[in-house]
Amino acid sequence: MGFWSDAKSIAQRDPAAKGPLEVFFLYSGYHAVCWHRPAHWLYRHGLFRFARIISQFNRFFTGVEIHPGAKIGSGLFIDHGMAIVIGETAEIGDNCTMYHGCTLGGTGKHTGKRHPTIGNNVLIGSGAKILGPLNIGHNVRIGAGSVVLSDIPANTTAVGIPARVVRQNTIDETPSVDLDQIHLPDPTHQEILELRERLEQLAKEVREYQNIAKTNKKE
Repeated sequence: MGFWSDAKSIAQRDPAAKGPLEVFFLYSGYHAVCWHRPAHWLYRHGLFRFARIISQFNRFFTGVEIHPGAKIGSGLFIDHGMAIVIGETAEIGDNCTMYHGCTLGGTGKHTGKRHPTIGNNVLIGSGAKILGPLNIGHNVRIGAGSVVLSDIPANTTAVGIPARVVRQNTIDETPSVDLDQIHLPDPTHQEILELRERLEQLAKEVREYQNIAKTNKKE
């Protein structure tokens, strides 16, 4: 995809966009990806200082910090954009969507691959943090505010701190297109319901035991 194709892809996914021209001229997340392309080219050709200069100007004007070493596929939609951080060895597939406040970060000072690899058609909700050299499969939905510390298999929904898989997505779901961040299961609430059910079962067993004990005592 080229710059114009990316703009059309974003316009098709964002209900607020009035068309690709608006995206082309006014969307800071789109501009951040556009500026990343030459920075990444310079980085791959060993011109690290010039690459970093472009990435820092990009950060200043868009609020999106993308290390020039990061590999980004076509059609990335960065909505709103502010406070997004994408690390040096991060890899993002095609047609993904990221909301403001997301981090694709590392977890330590080790060298080599230390940032996440994101599959195609992935939705990363606002404020989500994906940390370490993890693999996020295709068509994954990550809930807002989640902290992902382990691999997430393809075609699933993950939420929570730390994030856990809570749902298998349907075949026709494309998270990066439907942009649903609300209708997600609540794993904490589910655990509370399971604990309540277990407590009620234990209370029932205790009452039955007490009744048996009383009967035996009378006899």
